[in-house]
Amino acid sequence: MPKLTALLRTHNDALRLGRALESLRPCDEVLIIDDCSEDDTAKVAREYGAVIKTAIPGVSPGAYAMDAEHEWILCLRPNESLSETLEAALLEWKDQDPTAAVVCYRVPIREESGEGWHDCPAEVRLVNRKMVNWIGDMPPAHKGCATIHGELLCFHHP
Repeated sequence: MPKLTALLRTHNDALRLGRALESLRPCDEVLIIDDCSEDDTAKVAREYGAVIKTAIPGVSPGAYAMDAEHEWILCLRPNESLSETLEAALLEWKDQDPTAAVVCYRVPIREESGEGWHDCPAEVRLVNRKMVNWIGDMPPAHKGCATIHGELLCFHHP
């Protein structure tokens, strides 16, 4: 059974971080890379048992995947959370043990707007850190990607 680390980069996200962390029940570790927050971001992260590391200026967010305890990394932003369907899909995925042929998974995104919710294209958010390296906030599209069911919910208001 694979173990899963959630990786989030934060900066003054105390108001929205709790919602994200509350949804990460399928994850075995939560790793927060904090970029010099001046609010209660670290306090909120600690309340949920997250491991907190200080961001190093100039270091790409993808480089912090090496700090994760587990091979599989779930990347998300502090204003996002897993839908119940995605939580269930990740728990099921862990029970089935992913095949070696799949190195990453796309996750459908559902975004909040002033007019309600709308669907966005799926993005690579679940990766095997030993098979995929990336520069930037999120992993790039990659050959051999599958799609996992459920949505990542993107909120624009805390």
